[in-house]
Amino acid sequence: MSSLVAPEKLPSDTMGPKEVSNGVQFTSSAIVAPAPTQINSSGEEERETWGKKIDFLLSVIGFAVDLANVWRFPYLCYKNGGGAFLVPYLFFMVIAGMPLFYMELALGQYNREGAAGVWKICPIFKGVGFTVILISLYVGFYYNVIISWALFYLFSSFTSELPWVHCNNTWNSPNCSDWADNSSIGDIYKATPAQEYFERGVLHIQDSNGIDDLGRPRWQLTSCLAVVIVLLYFSLWKGVKTSGKVVWITATMPYVVLTVLLLRGVTLPGAIDGIKAYLSVDFLKLCDAKVWIEAATQICFSLGVGFGVLIAFSSYNKFSNNCYRDAIITSSINSLTSFFSGFVVFSFLGYMSHKHNVALDKVARDGAGLVFVIYPEAIATLPGSSVWAVIFFIMLLTLGIDSAVSIKPLRRTSILFGVLIEAIGIAWFYGVDRFSDDIEEMIGQRPGLYWRLCWKFVSPCFLLFMVVVSFATFNPPNYGTYSFPPWANMVGWCLAISSMSMVPLYAIYKLCILPGKFCDVSRLLT
Repeated sequence: MSSLVAPEKLPSDTMGPKEVSNGVQFTSSAIVAPAPTQINSSGEEERETWGKKIDFLLSVIGFAVDLANVWRFPYLCYKNGGGAFLVPYLFFMVIAGMPLFYMELALGQYNREGAAGVWKICPIFKGVGFTVILISLYVGFYYNVIISWALFYLFSSFTSELPWVHCNNTWNSPNCSDWADNSSIGDIYKATPAQEYFERGVLHIQDSNGIDDLGRPRWQLTSCLAVVIVLLYFSLWKGVKTSGKVVWITATMPYVVLTVLLLRGVTLPGAIDGIKAYLSVDFLKLCDAKVWIEAATQICFSLGVGFGVLIAFSSYNKFSNNCYRDAIITSSINSLTSFFSGFVVFSFLGYMSHKHNVALDKVARDGAGLVFVIYPEAIATLPGSSVWAVIFFIMLLTLGIDSAVSIKPLRRTSILFGVLIEAIGIAWFYGVDRFSDDIEEMIGQRPGLYWRLCWKFVSPCFLLFMVVVSFATFNPPNYGTYSFPPWANMVGWCLAISSMSMVPLYAIYKLCILPGKFCDVSRLLT
């Protein structure tokens, strides 16, 4: 989505920063070589900008709206009091989500650099840029794999009978049982055809004893991954001029498909019951601290703050672009999309509950199990199921391609730590007043007291709280009944620490190369 960004040399009479150093911006999907430098009639370098304002807005919306909006938020809302969950969700959105979103858009637009380059305003914090770069790189290693699964399912849908309908396939086990014929639905030893297709037909989990027995790569999935990487490359290879056009499809297609699926879903028996369960209000849930923690966590990751992508996207805007308005519009659309997708998800979950005569909580789940097991199974029962499957997985593919984040990047601590240090660096070292002056220089309007208080006090405290909670509530990962060995957890922590360590390591490096007295660090803070 972004590239190695060449510096821009601004005319002396142009507003904005006059000295710009090279910035580096990686995303989770690709690293793209810099576009050739363009020279204007005055012999000065010109920075590439978005072809149209709508290209930028669609890019930001496409980045922020990802698979988490479909497979995470609706389930959280259902599990945590239905409509009551919107209270803590909107509260954290207003005090932390929007202010941080606004901060990153303004930071990138004013300095016209990527995640690392913007820290010329406070050089000792440049390690924050390298932190988010590493996180994005690590996330790309597995997020593109998830997209390749969606592509594999898409190819598998071009058939008269979907492969996850029956239990008579070569990959099925004796435990495979259709829910309609299974009276003991709570039996943990039973598995539906859709579940076995995902785990045994696609991932071939049965051929592995664990993470230390990975086996050979499957050529089908490897080929799909190669296709995804090629698609991403050609979406980015000419910078924002091509990516700005690609998002016209990838950012709008999910809304078209979600609307089509909703229109179909509400006509199914049991759909209204599912939607009622989604919206049912249980205010007593608000007394549970876990509900507030999950709302805060969802806000942190759903907007995509801290990956450097928002900074990079806004750096291609015109200097006078109204980034305040953009922040309000795009962050609001992201939240509304999450809420809207819940109607689609729970109309189908209600249908599945009705069809198999089981309680809704037996079919409601989040994560990959929703989009690769429950939804395919529901679609398989519809007339013209292959057509609906193609439509659904096209939506997943477009959601994945124009998004650079996933629901749980590494240890969640890593990205929270990066955003925390970023907020501290801007608010307390560069200074809220100077940052507000920059925004006023761009849009002609100084941020109000509310935004300045959020940047300086509320958002940093919120992020610090989330970092502490992330550590306190950490549980070793597992997959079903399988628990990962200690060495695998250590590898995960090493990856997380490798990104977070960029902040102190770069600060120490800058202190060591600083000429003069060791205690003279003022030049690193201004």
